[in-house]
Amino acid sequence: MLLLLMISCLSFIFLSKFLYFKPLHTWAIEKMSLCSSMSMLKTKTMLCVLGSSSNMPKKEKSNRFEVEVEEEETTKDMWLLDLPDLVLESILEKLPPSGLCRMAGVCRSLRDRCRSNYFWERHMKEKWGSVIGDAAYREWQWHIASSSSTCSSSFNGKKKKARFVWSLSRILCYDRKKNRPSLSDNSIMSLYAALESGNFWFPAQVYNRENGHVGFMLSCYDADVNYDSQTDSFHARYPPHGRRPAVIEGGVQWDRLRKPPVDTSAHYLHISNCLNELRPGNHIEIQWRRNKEFPYGWWYGVIGHLEMCDKTDYHCQCHNSDTVVLEFNQYTPGSRWTRATINRKNHREEGNETEGFYGGIRKLDSNQEITTWKRLWPAEVLA
Repeated sequence: MLLLLMISCLSFIFLSKFLYFKPLHTWAIEKMSLCSSMSMLKTKTMLCVLGSSSNMPKKEKSNRFEVEVEEEETTKDMWLLDLPDLVLESILEKLPPSGLCRMAGVCRSLRDRCRSNYFWERHMKEKWGSVIGDAAYREWQWHIASSSSTCSSSFNGKKKKARFVWSLSRILCYDRKKNRPSLSDNSIMSLYAALESGNFWFPAQVYNRENGHVGFMLSCYDADVNYDSQTDSFHARYPPHGRRPAVIEGGVQWDRLRKPPVDTSAHYLHISNCLNELRPGNHIEIQWRRNKEFPYGWWYGVIGHLEMCDKTDYHCQCHNSDTVVLEFNQYTPGSRWTRATINRKNHREEGNETEGFYGGIRKLDSNQEITTWKRLWPAEVLA
């Protein structure tokens, strides 16, 4: 019994010494140090905030005039325009178009900054980059060169305009009324305002024109379009051809528009530079028109195999032939519109009044373009 009691006492003494003298782990010391540093940082931050926000002086002022002078200096230090240029530009870069318009109405200095092309280039690219191409920019240059309209007629009173479009128009009008040419009509902000207001019709191309009319499925035609901010859609005005008058289609959604991929008029043959590269399975767009009076449209198709080819990759020699097979698989097999052939070496416009005329070819290397055509594929096979 005595021996058991001695063993218990010795164990207790040894354990107590071990717990008392054992040093803290490194991670525990680091954690305590970090907590202490964070506490000091919070304390300093609170002191800075309280010191900067408080209007009370550190020591009692001798008279009221000194207090007023210090309050005036503190207020002056808080002006937005006193920020460094890089900081101010970083703030303005984060603003949406509506925010830039509101900021431009604060004072003349901010108005000059907010109208800079530097801030509007990103907004143009984000919203209009997919539909505004070189042809639209040329049309804009012609528009501003030939327009003699004043501010009031350029931004007429349409109720459907977005509120920030009104802000844009008022900013644009300011310098014109004051005869100050500091804002050029060639500015990106001016173009953005014209697009948003719907006053500017610009050239673009429309997929499946006339609300997906069966006669235009998987095609893309030139049109002049303008934006309707109330419905977030477009009006498309197709040019007249033959005996058919001009057609205007409303409610054209963003995903049915694109900027022209080539700088070729719809009335001229596109010069193809990809004919020697075409192989079976390649995705293409080809110009096609019903007769000589019609404009060209771009139609989606694929390159097919020749009749005598066994359609295997190992034995296929179609790419060595002068004859190129075009397939339009949206039509039923056996239809006169399903297949056509062109000459690879001497290709010009080919066709007749019965089956139409085939023009230039574009080979599609972009997955985005191919995906867009497949998304527009008709629900039913066309006859």
